[in-house]
Amino acid sequence: MTTKTLDAHEQPLRKVFSSDYSFTIPDYQRPYRWGTEEAIHLLDDLEEALERSSDEPYFLGSLVLIRRSGTEFDVVDGQQRLTTLTILFAVLRDLAASTDDAQTLTNTVLEPGDSIDDIPPKPRLRLRKQDASFFERNVQTYGNVEHLAGLSNNVALSEPQQRMRDNARSLLTRLRAWSDARRKQLARLLRTQTFLVVVSTPDLNSAYRIFSVMNARGLDLTPADIFKSKVIGALGDNDDYAKQWENAEESLGSSDFTELFRDIRTIVNGDRARRELLKEFPDQVLNAYLDSPQPERFIDDLLLPYALAFERTIERDFKGTQWAPVNDWLKRLSMIDNKDWRPAALWALKHHADDPAFLTEFLGKLERLAATFLLRREYTTPRITRYLDLLRDLKNGQGLAANAFVLTDQEKDESREAVGGEVYRMQAERARYVLLRLDDLLTKGSGATYDHSVISIEHVLPQNPAAGSEWETLFTAEQRKEWTHRLGNLLLLNRRKNSQARNYDFTKKKSRYFTTSDGSAVFALTTQVVGYDQWTPEAVTARQTELTKLLIDEWKLN
Repeated sequence: MTTKTLDAHEQPLRKVFSSDYSFTIPDYQRPYRWGTEEAIHLLDDLEEALERSSDEPYFLGSLVLIRRSGTEFDVVDGQQRLTTLTILFAVLRDLAASTDDAQTLTNTVLEPGDSIDDIPPKPRLRLRKQDASFFERNVQTYGNVEHLAGLSNNVALSEPQQRMRDNARSLLTRLRAWSDARRKQLARLLRTQTFLVVVSTPDLNSAYRIFSVMNARGLDLTPADIFKSKVIGALGDNDDYAKQWENAEESLGSSDFTELFRDIRTIVNGDRARRELLKEFPDQVLNAYLDSPQPERFIDDLLLPYALAFERTIERDFKGTQWAPVNDWLKRLSMIDNKDWRPAALWALKHHADDPAFLTEFLGKLERLAATFLLRREYTTPRITRYLDLLRDLKNGQGLAANAFVLTDQEKDESREAVGGEVYRMQAERARYVLLRLDDLLTKGSGATYDHSVISIEHVLPQNPAAGSEWETLFTAEQRKEWTHRLGNLLLLNRRKNSQARNYDFTKKKSRYFTTSDGSAVFALTTQVVGYDQWTPEAVTARQTELTKLLIDEWKLN
């Protein structure tokens, strides 16, 4: 089909790897990342198609391209397949017994040029700058695949180059065991019966929209890649800034890097998202920098400092004793069941990057606000609105005295009521957070560990005690109803719940279930319970009073 903005055709690989197309992988694309599993899977699929011995076409999916001019195209989606297919054609080329077959396959990966008109050969696929010469020398040049397969990591320096080597080695090993006739059949299948749907568009935004609809397996290209193409393009393909951008993305990972842009949008715009990031971010943030005389300021002033701040919220790796409380508060915030607090934290980490005293107090106030939202089960919209108010207060210079930090009397009352109520009936993650904060307070912030692979909440008095057990003797039905799910009756275990152990009597339960093999408990909350000789309504009441007071004092809820 053809329109003014879109051109789409089913093309055999013989046509795809011809003078009709000259492919370039833009520098904003991520590196080549297919491994041997994907490469061999492709060969397995092709071998199955070969064994069916029919004229049935084999479809490899789609390419989404941007037409730059004539036959020159940038690849938006399809880098992995085009690169791996080129390696496969190169392996078949170097294994071909016939000179004519080898020449045909050489021309598949390399535009032959014209000696009379002094036109040199040209790769049909040009990779990103970082890998283009390596790929041309070791894959697209006749006779070099064997050499490529034997390269060490001292020569194949980057991960993409090592993946190219590993894939060439795997394909070479498999195909060398085939007969020449069978390899020729595979080459014919590839060139004449294997198809791609080639979609070309006039610009990056339209290509991205089409790709978003077509690619049901998830986007290979992210909004961050689109933004990178715009910024680096405005800088004239500045390699230094491109490398800094890639380093920031590598440090955070693709998913968190995209989240960083969402948080930057929130910080700069001061409003909640109303449309997709791809549409909002340029209008609200990026275009002002691109239209300025210094577009690099987007990277220097926003991207890099906020990327570092974002990484701090994950790694919590500030060095020095004065920074330890900052790491602790970030650790606590990371356990909150949402990340709506993060833009405000990023703002503080950027604007007070060298002030541990400010950050300690700020993050403590932020955790208190986040915790009260959790206790009161505040919905997303009012929660986000409050954090946006906080951002506005910060930009207005209110700092630690921001109005948004101040809890109303009603908010304090509701939070106190939640602390004293049936905490276990909260959403599991929220109840776990409350208990972990208590455990932290009991150790005075000096040793609570949150990194166990499993942390479960356990009732001391069981939820459903066995008939005739001591629990029915010690607690009336009314007392069980009142105390079972409150803080006074809850503790933490670093193991999965044991349905059989839940109904042990207290002495057996604490010796076999609440402690480790050496008789100690992992959590301070659990150690506290192990210290009791008997578990009675009086014990639960005393513990309830102690624990609720700790949280009420910590979060200043009176």
